[in-house]
Amino acid sequence: MSEIPGHILALDEADPLAGLRDRFVLPEGLIYLDGNSLGALPKKSILRANETVLHEWGNSLIRSWNVHGWIEAPQRVGAKIAALIGAKPNEVIVADSVSVNLFKLILAAAPLAPDRHQLVTESGNFHTDLHIASGAVELVPGMRLRIEPRDAVEQAIGDDTNLLLLTHVHYKSGARFDMAAMTAKARAAGALTLWDLSHSVGALPLHLNRDGAELAVGCGYKYLNGGPGAPAFLYVAEHLQDRLMSPLRGWMGHAAPFDFTDDYVPAAGISRFLAGTPPVLSLAALEAGVESFAGVDLEALWAKSVSLFDLVVRTVEERCAGFGLECISPADPALRGSHISYRHPHAFEICQALIDAGVIGDFRAPDVVRFGLTPLYLSHADIWEGVDRMVAILESESWREPRFAVRGKVT
Repeated sequence: MSEIPGHILALDEADPLAGLRDRFVLPEGLIYLDGNSLGALPKKSILRANETVLHEWGNSLIRSWNVHGWIEAPQRVGAKIAALIGAKPNEVIVADSVSVNLFKLILAAAPLAPDRHQLVTESGNFHTDLHIASGAVELVPGMRLRIEPRDAVEQAIGDDTNLLLLTHVHYKSGARFDMAAMTAKARAAGALTLWDLSHSVGALPLHLNRDGAELAVGCGYKYLNGGPGAPAFLYVAEHLQDRLMSPLRGWMGHAAPFDFTDDYVPAAGISRFLAGTPPVLSLAALEAGVESFAGVDLEALWAKSVSLFDLVVRTVEERCAGFGLECISPADPALRGSHISYRHPHAFEICQALIDAGVIGDFRAPDVVRFGLTPLYLSHADIWEGVDRMVAILESESWREPRFAVRGKVT
């Protein structure tokens, strides 16, 4: 392995966020470049989980709904996420999954413009967004799904657009839409916009209120470090909340759930988008994950992401030239998120060989290896060492070993 150059070490010595790594559990010698898919374990989550299970559930039992604030957790954690996305505390709530929240918001928003019949979205978007959208429009009489290539989405917005559904940062390439511009374009045409923030929240500064965003969903287990399968969140701008009705009218979205009445009266504000009983253990882990951002300047976080990205580009160009890696992520920081992706005909095998060498990224079909750049716990030295190990794999062609071509259920 090559010695880490002095200028790389100097970048880490000058990094104001370097101490944040101590907030996480990271195995020695492992370079974790997959925080954009599953965030690392915050040390605080271990303490919070133990407290929730042993003390609250174990000792207080059902009294914990009141005594320990279990019942308010969706709103409380939502308010903490709101601070990371430039929203008001009462505009975000934690509930369900991204898929379920997309479904709820599509069907809640569609009736606001019954004379408009198109849901416009991007081809090649993350497939759950497209699958949920295709199912949701079938439940709205006359509604149609219009799927366009990325460079044709803006032109597709018109007089018949009911809703524009976009992922802010593309899951594969990392390309980023201009939230303010696309929202304004849709609004000028008389349509609402629903943003998927799954690859944005916790990775780059977001300003939903400033940018006029009306609806959004986001993931809890990627950059927010909420743990595998962590609950998702949804955002509804305050001025829209009482105009929307969730299609999933569960008891927790009722104005008075413990009155046990047969009729449904929606709760005021964002709480009407709750459905079933909150998953307390998962919420506790997510809350600890969100609290990992305590005291963090999101602009400084983004500046470090840019620095890490630039280092990946430079070192791969210098040391991996001639091996067929093609960067598909935008070079301009204003046009991307916090991961970098490379296309290669043997991306899967290279990714598996990297994992075997202690560099964990992930593969996205058909030919992309993707590296998450999580500034909370990554260093510039990590990037150098990760590329160094990749150089060895490419030069030796160890990725050709048959074991690296075996695909598991999760890639």
